[in-house]
Amino acid sequence: MTNTKERTEDTCPLVYQCRLPLSTRTVNHLTDLLRRRLKAIRSRWRILPPGKIAVIVLAVLRHDQRLADMAGGNNVSESTVRRWRDELVGLLAAQAPRLDRALKKVAKQGGEVVLIDGTLIRTQRRTSKADRRNYSGKHRSHGLHFLALTDENGRLIWISAARPGCTHDNTAARHDHILAHLQAAGLGALADLGFRGLDNDILAPVIVTGYTTSRTHKLSPGQKEANRVLAVGRAPVEHGFAHLKNWRILTKPRTDPARPPDFCGLCSF
Repeated sequence: MTNTKERTEDTCPLVYQCRLPLSTRTVNHLTDLLRRRLKAIRSRWRILPPGKIAVIVLAVLRHDQRLADMAGGNNVSESTVRRWRDELVGLLAAQAPRLDRALKKVAKQGGEVVLIDGTLIRTQRRTSKADRRNYSGKHRSHGLHFLALTDENGRLIWISAARPGCTHDNTAARHDHILAHLQAAGLGALADLGFRGLDNDILAPVIVTGYTTSRTHKLSPGQKEANRVLAVGRAPVEHGFAHLKNWRILTKPRTDPARPPDFCGLCSF
C-alpha cells in the first residue's frame, strides 16, 4: 500500500449522464422564461447558456439532485446553481394561475365540481421555538402545508403558497377565501372530513364533506353509502398530488423552511 496526501476533492470528478422524464416542450418553456428574464434585466452574460441552465434546474427539481453534484458536473459553484434554481422557480411561480381565474376556466369548460385537499411536504427541522409551527400533529412530522384544487379527473389546477405544517385545512381554506371563489364561479367542491365546518349551508352546500361517526352516534346505512360515493369521487385528487410529487424535490426539500420556494409554479407542468 502506498500512502498519498492527495485529497479526493483534488482528483478529477466523475460525471455521468441521467435521463430526465420530461418533454422538450418543458425545457423550451423554461428556457424562454429565462431568456425573457435576462432581456428584462439586461444581463448580457451567464456562465452557461439558458438552455443548459434550464436542464440543470429541471434535474434539481425533478430528480432532487444535490446542488453540489450538479455544480461539480458543470464546473460552476454550488451557490450559482442555488441562485439559478431560486430564480427559475420564481419565474414559474409568476406563471401560476390565480385561484379565481383557474375556477372560472373550469366552469367555462363545462365543469361542475372541483376536488380540494391539503398535503404536507416534509422539511428539515428548524431551531428553537420556530420549529413548533412546522410540526404537524396529524402527520407527526415537520413540514409545510399546501392546499390544492384539481378537476374531476385529478388534473392539478391550483396550489396555494406554503404555510407552516401546523396549519389546519380549514384555516388555509378560509385564508384563501376558497368558499367565496367557488360561489363566484358557480362550482361545487368535494372535500374530506378535514373541511367540515367550512361551509355551514345545510340546504345547498357548496363544499360537500362526509359524515362522521362517534361512540354515541353511529352512521346509518345511507350515510355509509354517501361516504363511499364521496370517497370514490374524491379519489382523483390523490392522483393529482401523486403527479405533483413526481417532482422529487417535494419529497423533502433541503431549502430553509423559514424561506420556502414558491413551488406553485410546478402545477403548470
